[in-house]
Amino acid sequence: MKVTVLGATGGIGRQLIEQGLRLGYEMTAVVRRDFDVPGATVVRATLDDAAALEGAVAGRDAVLGALGHRRGGPTTVQADGARAAVAAMRATGVRRILVVDAAGRISDRGDSLLMRAVAKPIVQRVLKANFADLAEAERVLRASGLDWTLISPPRLTDGGHRPYRTVLDLSVRGGRTLSRADVAHAMLRSITDPGHVHHRVSIAY
Repeated sequence: MKVTVLGATGGIGRQLIEQGLRLGYEMTAVVRRDFDVPGATVVRATLDDAAALEGAVAGRDAVLGALGHRRGGPTTVQADGARAAVAAMRATGVRRILVVDAAGRISDRGDSLLMRAVAKPIVQRVLKANFADLAEAERVLRASGLDWTLISPPRLTDGGHRPYRTVLDLSVRGGRTLSRADVAHAMLRSITDPGHVHHRVSIAY
């Protein structure tokens, strides 16, 4: 399996690279700064460098988006990343893309009443700009014609692996946290799951 990761220097991105390598995958990390995971192919590129991105995704089986919002950074990084990835994939014929989303931005019948009526509205107000960016990234993926999947975890932690639950297109009831390690674990497993194509995959403990 040949996989390219956008946002490889972040917590989830690094987990994707490390876990993918342990699975025997050929992992390519697209980064803006130094990256030091032995065994990974490193491509230094920004999202507006179309030629470099096309080179990074050509011949790959999947592209994984693990870009994140940083304090003081742009609030359009998710949508910009989705557009850049889609353009590079169309140019090179790669079809499978999975992108990290956020469970907090969507309220649905999978949530408890307290979560739907109180907790999520508060989070949605606080993170309004970030969630708008994620919603635009979703719109880009849905319109792309590619084999996309959204991976939607709740609040992230730095713990290790634990059993987690997975639900398609609904929130995980009572799911409040998930480690970055398990986000990566679920994302890598989802690459080859045809039942996850064109779905939001919610994951939580």
